[in-house]
Amino acid sequence: MPREIITTPDAPSSPLYSQAVRAGTHVYVSGVVGFDVGTGALAGDTIQEQTRQALANCEAILKAGGAELEDVVEIGVLLTRPEDFAGLNEEYARWFPSAAPARYVAKLGVELPGILVSIRMTAVTA
Repeated sequence: MPREIITTPDAPSSPLYSQAVRAGTHVYVSGVVGFDVGTGALAGDTIQEQTRQALANCEAILKAGGAELEDVVEIGVLLTRPEDFAGLNEEYARWFPSAAPARYVAKLGVELPGILVSIRMTAVTA
C-alpha cells in the first residue's frame, strides 16, 4: 500500500521527519511538542499549556491527513518530568472526556530546552 506524506503549516515541522504519514486508512502522527507556530515559541512553561498546544498541533496534522481526534486509536506521550503526570492528565481529560483512545506514557529520554511533553497519535479512518 502506498504511503502519503502529510504536511501542514499549522503545526511544527522539521526536515528530519514527516509530520504524519497516511498508509491506507491509518494516519501516523509523529511526536509533536507544545510549540506554537503562530508565535514561534513554546506555548508556555506549564505542562498544561504545552499539552494543550501539542494536542492542538496533533489535531491540525490529523485534519491535514483527513482524520480527526475521534479517529484516534492510540496516543503515546513522552514526559520530560514524571512529576508532571497529574498536570498532563488534567489537560488531556479536556480533550478526551470519554471513550479515550489507548495510551501510554513514558519518560522522554532526551532533554530538550523547555520541552515538557511530546505526543504522537495513530488514527484510523473509514
